[in-house]
Amino acid sequence: MIVAIDGGVASGKSAVGKRVADALGLPFVDSGLMYRTVTKLAAERGIDPSDVNALTELAGDTEIKVDGERVWADGVEVTDGIFDADHMEALPRVSAIPGVREALVAQQRRLGEGGVVMAGRDIGTVVFSDAGYKFFLTASLGEKVRRRAAQYARRGENVDEEAMRREVEARDRVDTERAVAPLRPAPDAIVVNTDDLTVDQVVDTILKHINERR
Repeated sequence: MIVAIDGGVASGKSAVGKRVADALGLPFVDSGLMYRTVTKLAAERGIDPSDVNALTELAGDTEIKVDGERVWADGVEVTDGIFDADHMEALPRVSAIPGVREALVAQQRRLGEGGVVMAGRDIGTVVFSDAGYKFFLTASLGEKVRRRAAQYARRGENVDEEAMRREVEARDRVDTERAVAPLRPAPDAIVVNTDDLTVDQVVDTILKHINERR
């Protein structure tokens, strides 16, 4: 069984995906962590975010493993700092590079062998376009900013909500307008607006749809 859960920044897909996976007894993969890993490694190695060839080679040569919010690159854990704000400007640029996406999509498909719940921005449209269960989570800008600010606060980071609003708007714009694998719901995805729902309620909604179709 493959369950694809897509959505923009702070739509709740990672928190929801993990709980859906636990309920179904499947592994959970947050594909966004893979793009964060490439971005972090590039920064550590002094690779410019506009160096398409170097970034494509980096993504193709690095084996990435994801488990919850922990991530490893070539067997070395790189979780620490993976969510640092320092990487946010480069992240959408790195994520939009066709060669990077091609390399990571290949890894994501391998991770899905045997069944998976995978969250991302192109899981239902590109990575597993033939997935049996597809969901697309949405949320208003205000709710996304609130959630993103709460994530930063939990990590002990200072939060400038106006800067956070600009960051969320910019990330969604880049994701929806990029030429390769733009953020959009698959034609057969079930769209769930999460504004007025708790994580548990979103999980229950998804599980209900899955159980009705099994």
